[in-house]
Amino acid sequence: MSQTFLISRTDAIGDVVLTLPVAGQLKRMFPNCRVVFIGRTYTAPIAAACPWVDDFLNLDDLLKQPEAAQVATLQAFAASAIVHVFPNKTLARLAKKAKIPVRIGTRNRWQHWLTCNRLVALSRRHSSLHEAQLNLQLLQPLGFAAVPALVEVAKLVRLHSLESLSAPLQALLRDRRPGRLNVILHPRSRGSAREWGLDNFGQLARLLHQAGHRVFVTGTAAEGEELADWLQQNAAFLAADLTGKLGLPQFLAFIAATDGLVAGSTGPLHLAAALGRHALGLYPLIRPMHPGRWGPLGEHADYMVFEEPNCEACRTQPAACRCIRAIEPVAVAARVLAWPPLF
Repeated sequence: MSQTFLISRTDAIGDVVLTLPVAGQLKRMFPNCRVVFIGRTYTAPIAAACPWVDDFLNLDDLLKQPEAAQVATLQAFAASAIVHVFPNKTLARLAKKAKIPVRIGTRNRWQHWLTCNRLVALSRRHSSLHEAQLNLQLLQPLGFAAVPALVEVAKLVRLHSLESLSAPLQALLRDRRPGRLNVILHPRSRGSAREWGLDNFGQLARLLHQAGHRVFVTGTAAEGEELADWLQQNAAFLAADLTGKLGLPQFLAFIAATDGLVAGSTGPLHLAAALGRHALGLYPLIRPMHPGRWGPLGEHADYMVFEEPNCEACRTQPAACRCIRAIEPVAVAARVLAWPPLF
């Protein structure tokens, strides 16, 4: 009889992408198992696009139910274990009430001492491991002891776009000439990362346009409003402004149809890497946000940093981080222009 495992990661897109190896490793350890991912509404398309995930439980919908129904919903999966990759005390309490046999959490979350029966000594703050490697350590109670090399972990970061690209978006990408790249720039991070700066992204757009390539800008609708002046100033270098125009399924489809994406440490960067596109991340060296912890994982994933010996000085001025802003647009353009063709 096949087993069912629940994986809880109820936070942001990038975090969810870097949790996919947990699902993939469970499939390796238990080939016939069923993996159910627990996440928020906006991450459901990621779970659907992951080959290791069999089902998705929407936490937002679950919490709208009476508690008895919440517990019954969890019980209906007849799960052998739940892995709390991201601590959610409400979900941990419900999993205990549902009497899921194995409930895995970290020792450094006090609520897990009350709700979990398998505790893993895991300190993310001071670890030298990548986030995806740290996530895999939570499988220790299920018999997975070794920390795999990052190159092996990267093989388990995989997404496949399930939705066909809309006709208008297909039209934007129709003019494919030999050697011409379609590059996405995602300038904003919604506060999740240090930002490279609009002036730098503007210079990069100009350099790529002058080299004969096509540049697309993505972001949320709110970010599009923030970028309005910048978009107008750089309109001559942009093939299209797509801010606020793409739901996540179409965003996945669009990324998959382009050559790659340039961004800071954001969800879209990790999506591009997982989709097998070129994903160039721009990072500071400061811990814990450096690429050794949060870099994109994928066959064509890469990152750039500026070797600032006093990077720690930027800790008190995140909005004016000189470490990341010192990465030269001409250097980023050169890295993009060296991308090997994927089509």
